[in-house]
Amino acid sequence: MYVNHDAKQPDALAEILSLRPAGADIPPRTPDRLTSRIKGALIGRLAGCMLGVPVENYSILRMQALAAETGTSFPPVTYWKGTDRENYMHYGINLITDYLEQNIYCAAGDDDVTYVMLNLLLLEKYGKGYSVDDVGKLWVDVLPHACTAEDEALRQLRAGTKAECAAAFNGFVEWIGAAIRADAFGYACAGDPVAAAKLCYNDAYLSHRKNGIYGEMFCAAAIAAAFTADSPLDAIRAGMMQIPEESELYQALQWAFSVQEQVTCYSRARMLIDEKYGGLHPVHTINNMVAIVFALMLGGNDYEKCISECIAIGLDNDCTGATVGSIVGAFVGIEGIPAHWYDRFNDTIMTYIIGHKTFSIEDTVSRFEALNGTDAVS
Repeated sequence: MYVNHDAKQPDALAEILSLRPAGADIPPRTPDRLTSRIKGALIGRLAGCMLGVPVENYSILRMQALAAETGTSFPPVTYWKGTDRENYMHYGINLITDYLEQNIYCAAGDDDVTYVMLNLLLLEKYGKGYSVDDVGKLWVDVLPHACTAEDEALRQLRAGTKAECAAAFNGFVEWIGAAIRADAFGYACAGDPVAAAKLCYNDAYLSHRKNGIYGEMFCAAAIAAAFTADSPLDAIRAGMMQIPEESELYQALQWAFSVQEQVTCYSRARMLIDEKYGGLHPVHTINNMVAIVFALMLGGNDYEKCISECIAIGLDNDCTGATVGSIVGAFVGIEGIPAHWYDRFNDTIMTYIIGHKTFSIEDTVSRFEALNGTDAVS
């Protein structure tokens, strides 16, 4: 049963850092093949997200039925070949059919894509010493709309609420929204999970609290660690080190490793999650972070198998597919991702950021690489 113990789950960064497990201050490591790994992480995220979008929050039975109806393998090892929402416009950018195997012409838009690019702009504009106020100003200037926790924070900001208080009356502060914003901070601190976890904190604090904050710190650290880790699961372990040891999220991740031998397939993985965390909303941080760990257990070092199993597990599976793709992509580099996942992206990422509707993939990789040469987080 899930129980939130507030006393063990502080929101202030200094307190969070003080409650990390012993040995949390992992020395930074310098990645080899940095350009390849950043490109792998970025492409990995884009493809993992696009694979999940057509079946976001679908049950396993609904995904299986759609796969059978459309001639898509399941778990999927290609993009989906059909949809049961033909006329759906996703985030006002792309029709859902743009995410299908036969129609792909770019890295189509999504919040999981948009926030990576938004936080690239944040770091370039304000540097690694950016504040919560800086995040709030950027959101008001260029973010036209948002969902759940981000939507509530954005409404507060537009009403004149100070950025540091924008999450005060937010009912979604432990949902997955902050975790999906982590990647840019991991890319900007490649090989340094401690710095990545610290760097993302002010971004998380704008809209989230407790396990919502820890979700972003965990993901940013795991992604940063994946650039130099011995395996994707070792990157997960490094990410865990950056959140309070007695927090619900840490305990959930620890539990996930304790049942690894039982994680034999996607349906068994989902059953374990539902038995343990069935009372949580499908877009909560905790159950979805466990799904990420289970997908990496099933997929190992194989990019395609990792995102395939992740999407099949379900829950908020465009978000988890994106994060899994980012971690494994950083680990294997672009050479480790089969070309059919990205060969029709045409060097184009689509977003709904005002004034920045498209980005070049190659240019984005170069910009993240340049951020690794800027001052580290103190």
